[in-house]
Amino acid sequence: MNRHTLRYYFTEGFRGIFLHAFSSFAAVGVITACLLIMGSFTLVAVNIQAMVTEMEQSSEIVVEIDDSLSDAAARSVGSRISQFENVYEAEWFPREDAFAQYIEKTDPILMEGFTPDIFPHRYKVFLVNVQYAGETARELEALPGVAAVKVERELLDSLLSVRRVVRVVSVVFILALLIVSLFIMQNTIKLATFERREEIAIMRVVGASKGFIRWPFVVEGFILGLMAGFTAYFLQMFAYNRFATSLLKPITPIELISFSELWLPVMGVFLLTGFLVGVFGSVMTIRKYLRA
Repeated sequence: MNRHTLRYYFTEGFRGIFLHAFSSFAAVGVITACLLIMGSFTLVAVNIQAMVTEMEQSSEIVVEIDDSLSDAAARSVGSRISQFENVYEAEWFPREDAFAQYIEKTDPILMEGFTPDIFPHRYKVFLVNVQYAGETARELEALPGVAAVKVERELLDSLLSVRRVVRVVSVVFILALLIVSLFIMQNTIKLATFERREEIAIMRVVGASKGFIRWPFVVEGFILGLMAGFTAYFLQMFAYNRFATSLLKPITPIELISFSELWLPVMGVFLLTGFLVGVFGSVMTIRKYLRA
């Protein structure tokens, strides 16, 4: 493909956009709307996933140490706990701290006469993956010097359920929007090709190749898709920052992920999606008019 042919394809693609300005505007508008809905839902899902991950990382397994061990021996258990593959931190929590914490929550008068010895030394164990919390808890129980292991199984199961639901709903919703966008783009290009069907027929009669006829429409879909992708990106950036700073922040302590951390993947997904929807919509539609 030489540069003159390439220039012709792009010239015809741009000409088709301006020649059918209303349908082009409608295509860009609808694809932009679909991308915004898809992007907004995805960003919500990403933030929910981040919150769930943060809650998972703050979830802990409490490992109580056998009272018969000395303080030094009790501390040595922590080094063995840290060696577990699913453990990223084992925080030492001596009985004195547990006793002081309990007094803060209880009437001190009721604790008169008691000493920290009523509490065992313990470790707060934070996991790499809470999905394997049960398996890790069983391994910890078998560790010498461990008296008991306490796991908040209901909380961990709830977090895992939330994560699974968010993932499944996100994938289904995003795929549905992609199909809708592709369908809309296909119908928009179909209107343009229907108006130019006589032109296509004449080109076929004079011997123009299928590729020579097809490529201007592909370029037209490519340009419309990228226009929609850029438009959706800037609208998404404005809406996300506006929601995070002006609407959400004053009424809730929830901290959303900064858009500065998300702009590159958001732009990449929007442009790629716009490109694919535009190109495939054009290819699928023009194919009908190029059949022998």
